[in-house]
Formats: sequence, C-alpha cells, structure tokens
Amino acid sequence: MAVETAKDKIKLNQIMGQKQEIITIDGDVIVNDIKPDVLKVINTNGILCIYKKEVLNGKIKLEGCINTYIIYLADDENSSIRTINTSLDFAEFIDMENCTEGMTLDETLCIKGFETKVLNGRKLHVKAFVDANIKVCSNNEVEVITDINNSEDELQMLNCNKNVMSLIGENTSKTVLKDTIDLKTEDELAEIMKVDFSLSDMETKTSYNKILIKANANVRIMYLTEDNRISEAGSQIPLMGFIDMPNVSDTSECMAKTKLKNLIIKPNNTEEHSLYIEADIELFCRAYERKEMNMIEDMYSISNNVDLKKSRVRAATEQFDIRENFEVKEKLTNPELLYGRILGMSIRPVVEETEIRNGRIKYTGKLEGEIMVSSENNVNAVNIEIPFDFEVLNNRIKENSDVDTEINVISQKLTNTDDGLIIEVDLQANLNIQNDEEIEFAQDITMEEYDNQDIYSMVIYFVKPGDTLWKIAKKFRSRVEDIARVNGIEDVNKIYPGQQLYIPKFTRSRIAI
Repeated sequence: MAVETAKDKIKLNQIMGQKQEIITIDGDVIVNDIKPDVLKVINTNGILCIYKKEVLNGKIKLEGCINTYIIYLADDENSSIRTINTSLDFAEFIDMENCTEGMTLDETLCIKGFETKVLNGRKLHVKAFVDANIKVCSNNEVEVITDINNSEDELQMLNCNKNVMSLIGENTSKTVLKDTIDLKTEDELAEIMKVDFSLSDMETKTSYNKILIKANANVRIMYLTEDNRISEAGSQIPLMGFIDMPNVSDTSECMAKTKLKNLIIKPNNTEEHSLYIEADIELFCRAYERKEMNMIEDMYSISNNVDLKKSRVRAATEQFDIRENFEVKEKLTNPELLYGRILGMSIRPVVEETEIRNGRIKYTGKLEGEIMVSSENNVNAVNIEIPFDFEVLNNRIKENSDVDTEINVISQKLTNTDDGLIIEVDLQANLNIQNDEEIEFAQDITMEEYDNQDIYSMVIYFVKPGDTLWKIAKKFRSRVEDIARVNGIEDVNKIYPGQQLYIPKFTRSRIAI
C-alpha cells in the first residue's frame, strides 16, 4: 500500500571526479629571419590561455595556447639581448572516470616552468610544464519526501532539519578588457620581453536575474628599448562583466571564477610611448539558495509493517569565499645579484603542502623565480627559491572541507640596501570553500496491511548502552510520548543504561477466519 506523501525538490551540485597532473606542452620555435642567431637562452616565460574546454565520456578536452616569450643572448658582434615571441598551441585529453557529456568542468591551470633547448642558431625546442587541477561536477535534481499526509496517529516519524545549498543554476559569459599602458617618456619600444597577468580582488553582486562580477587585472610588462635598455611598465585595470542567471536574487550565494581566454599586447597605434592591451575573460558563476529541509530520519507503524526506502547523497551545506593578502620578504645574498645590474625578474608561487584542520588552513610553499642580471658584458638568469608559509583562520573551515585555492602575485620589487638586496612580493590567496555532508533522504514509503486485533499490554525493559526512546518505542511498536508519560520522563533525550522502563505496547493476534 502506497503512502500519500508531501515532497520537495533540491538541486545538488556534486563532484563526480577530481584529478591533478602535470601536462607537458612542447614545440619547435624557428627564429624569425629579421632576428639574429641564438647564442644562449636567458629566460623563457609565458601566459596560458584556455579558449575551449569540453567534457566527454570518460575524458575531458582542453584547448588553448601559451603565449611564450624567449629572452636570449644574440650571436652578434654586440652580444645584444633579443626576444622571440611565439605561441605553443595545444589540445590535451585527460582521462576522467565517471564523467559524461553535459557535466561541468572546473579547471585550474598553472605554468610550473619551462625548459628551452637550442637545437641550432635558428631553431629552439620549448617545453612548458603545466600543473592541471581538474574537477568535474554534475547537477542533479532530487525529490525528497518531507512529510506524510496521515490523519491517524499509528504512523510514527522521526524528523530532522538539514540546511543544504540548493543549486539555482550556473552560467558563463565573456567580457573584454581594453586599455592602454603608458611607457616611460624616454623609452622607444623595441620588443616585449615578458608579460605577467593576473586577476585579483574579485567581487560579486546579485540582483534580479543577473550577477555582476568585478575584479582587478594586474599587468606587468618588461620590454626592450630601441637603445638596448630593459625597462618595465605596469597597471592595475578594473574589470567588470555580467552573467545572466534566471531566478537569482540578492539573497542568493554565488561562487564565481574568471579565466583568461586570450591576451593581446601590442604597440599602440594612436598614442606614442604606450601599449594597447586587450584581454578576453571568461566569467563563470554558480548560484545557490540556502534551503532548510525537513528530512524523515526514521519511521514505523504501530499496526502495520513500513518499508522506508532511503537514498544517500553528498550535498553541499555551505559555500563561501575567503581572500587573504600576505607578503614574502627576503634578503638575497647571491654575489651575482649583489654586484650585477638587475634587468628584471619573474616570480611564481608554488604551494607544496596544504594542511586543513577545523578552523584553519596552513599553506607551505615557495616562490620560484628568475632574476635577469647583467655583469661584465654577460647576461644571466639567476634562479631563486624563497620558502613561505601562511595560515587562513576561519571557524567555518572543516577538516573535510573542499578547498580551491588560487594564489596570485600582486606586486614585486627589489631594493638595494646596505645589508644587501631585498625582495618584497605581495600575494593574494583566493579560497573557495565548500562544506559537504552525507545526507540520507526518504524516496519511497509503502505499508503492508494486516488483518489483526490490537491488545494493549505492558512490558518491562532495561535500557542498554546506545538506546534512545525512539529506538525502544520502535522495537516494541509503542510511542515515545506514551513511554515518557508512563515513566514520568520530562526530557525524552535523557535516559541512561540500566534504567527500568515500563513500555506500553500493542500486541497483534491474527483474527481467525
């Protein structure tokens, strides 16, 4: 016999698979005819762009490129410094169990380093090592039984309230950043040598059916001048875009991310001593509503057998963002740095260990970098490693929290002092944290009727460790309130092992036909 029930729906965003691996992207580079031969590679750097991603059955596909700048010492009479700008295109397939078409892909890609070999004066081979953190999610709607339309008191229910994050929806859009970066008045641009691009200070604001995303684009450019000097320019550029999201409101909670799809930096045709920058940015947002749901934890009938079918899912109970700024400061004592002329530097943060505990996350890692230095008519890239650790404190962090972390360099500088060369790097850690919980919910309820005659009786029961009044009442097909009334129990949650209880119960005897 089916039971008439009241139901509610929740939409869950569930992680179906996670993976981290190193992707190698490589290719040959031919030196342009107008540039001199390569004598020695000094430094290789680049910007990674993803312009297409796809979830397939059992795998994912990523397509993009690395805009690569190779700084080299030329094989000419002046031993000049030159740059080769190339693009390493790639299409990578990564195996992912449990993923199928239609699922959502959330990827974080970070360049770990480059390896560049000189094959001959006109040809190089470049390898880029990319750290790929992949997460595939599925959006599923679940129907939950929340109550029973039962006019009789024979059916006993144990209820509990659960807070869950019900998915409103997710969507992407694109915004284009266009701006001009001024160079020094005395500089005539010859070549762009290095570009650093990162996004920071992201904020979201929701309104009816729309989400506003704001952030800052941090751009740093090292360039060569016509008179063979190395100089730098930079800017922080505001970024803003909208995502359409049906049913979202100002009470919704959002998880937003930005991805660089394409970056163009070139001399400005309309203004002297400036560079034109154009960046295509993908905006992504997933919106939730916080929902309190009445869950049926257990049930039984005094006079019938009840079959309660339950399902178990892992559901998000809360999600939130944390932003923390921190500084790494170190004295460098390498003689080549102390006595040479600093031309420029490149810094990237590398997290080696993440320790998650209740109320805190501790990060341990290092800053990897190359500092270009000129000394005695020679130019080299000096590799540096600076250890760092920092903590993020928040009482909402749980030991099993799912944490996505992105650390960006906001600013960097070198200062000569009497004690040596001081490097100062300002970083920003952006954390998206999701707390999940295993939830059992009722999906189907049926009862099996019997022809029976109820005879009221009383038994004596001694409480065992782990017993609750609910368990005892269910065992004897009694009622919690009846047991409490007969035994004078004021708090139904307080019983103790060895306690003697009188249990009013129904016994059933089959009616003779």
